[in-house]
Amino acid sequence: MYGGTNNTGIIKNQYSGPAQPAPQALLESIEELSCLLQELREQVAPATVQVIDDSLPVITSQASAPQERHRALIAVATIAATVGALGQPVVEAVNRVLGLLGAL
Repeated sequence: MYGGTNNTGIIKNQYSGPAQPAPQALLESIEELSCLLQELREQVAPATVQVIDDSLPVITSQASAPQERHRALIAVATIAATVGALGQPVVEAVNRVLGLLGAL
């Protein structure tokens, strides 16, 4: 708004209904990914472990914003890709989760 007095903005009370629970397939895929990341963290450098540890709560929390979760998934997939064959199951699990989230 330019100038004027007593200006009132537009109030948009948008409600999309109650939050829907995550589908069982997504929950199972995230659990599998979490287990794989726990195994992978034992095979990488301490600085890389920190990235995994920072990403894991974002990935597993249903309260995470979609963009944050996507970033965390890409971060752990990148780490997994750099360690070669050890990380291949993690990359596949991340792709499965991204597919279930509709982010592929």
